Amino acid sequence: MLVKLYDLPSRQPSIDQCAANGVTIRRPMPYEKSLVLDWIRKHFHVGWADETEATLGRQPATCFIATEKGLIVGFAAYDATTRGFFGPTGVAESHRGKGIGKALLIASLHGLAELGYAYGIVGQAEPKAREFYAKSVGATEIPGSDPSVYRDWLRPE
Repeated sequence: MLVKLYDLPSRQPSIDQCAANGVTIRRPMPYEKSLVLDWIRKHFHVGWADETEATLGRQPATCFIATEKGLIVGFAAYDATTRGFFGPTGVAESHRGKGIGKALLIASLHGLAELGYAYGIVGQAEPKAREFYAKSVGATEIPGSDPSVYRDWLRPE
């Protein structure tokens, strides 16, 4: 999906909504790398942790986390597997439907814009997620782009 980064909604309203519910949206610090990657492996899968690891070695990190009372409840990476791409991203099941995913998405897309991109790419999204991206940031389908760069994945033996 394609997102016009020069026409994004402001990030502050969604961040403020999260804050009002006790959730902070921020970039992880270098000393939090292992905690972030372990959380992604536990709640999602190793491939997403591997993609996100690439973002944590940058200054600033090209990812955001959502925290509540010192614990991670969501994450979003960008410029990870491919330049200009958004994702992977995920929110703990217990925290879905609270605007956290939207706040992470918008913060990340603003991060891509700050890197100089005019457009961002959502590399792969299930149908329900496509509706979310379209509604949240005006993302549009890129015809003929599935499976995108995600081809010939290695599988464990």
